[in-house]
Amino acid sequence: MSFFCLLWVPIVYFLRRGITGGGASGSVWALLLGSITAIVQFFLGYLFSPKGFDLATWVFGFMEIVSLPVLIPLAVCFFMLLFRGFSGDADFANFALLWLIPIGALRALSWSATNDPILLVIVPLLWVSIAMGISFFINLIVNGCHPLLAVLSVLCILILPIAAATSYWAFFSQYTLIGFGLLIFTSIPFALSFSVKR
Repeated sequence: MSFFCLLWVPIVYFLRRGITGGGASGSVWALLLGSITAIVQFFLGYLFSPKGFDLATWVFGFMEIVSLPVLIPLAVCFFMLLFRGFSGDADFANFALLWLIPIGALRALSWSATNDPILLVIVPLLWVSIAMGISFFINLIVNGCHPLLAVLSVLCILILPIAAATSYWAFFSQYTLIGFGLLIFTSIPFALSFSVKR
């Protein structure tokens, strides 16, 4: 399971690059900033670690484990595009996936002692689903889709990280059916994203 946590993100990255031919602009920044983030998180650890199965555990999953680690590189990519920090056009999904590679590697190292399938398998699946799902909806908006579809895309961008964190919380709280249902829900845009080039 540790190998899955280590390899899943880079496998998806190279698969996506092979299928869509996405640009490599910002790749060095993504790897550099992702590595710095991973090292800082590795040495500092979690800001808080709640016990039980309550709302605090959901917030912990959202902030520390599942959603925020993916939302940060997406936000950084957005602001670098906004302020022309790239030499060319950047791909949100590729940038986020590259950022997550060193984070996944160090998390695989730190989580391997627990041998917990939720952390080592479910969480990497959710990372990729958020990164590629949000990028998919951003591409729909940027490419000038119907206004109604644009509104739905914005709602989905907001819902995906929440659904992913809830999936993690459900698995952690042993609500396995809810966890799998939300995992499948968050994976649908991930599957659809391969049909959009950029």
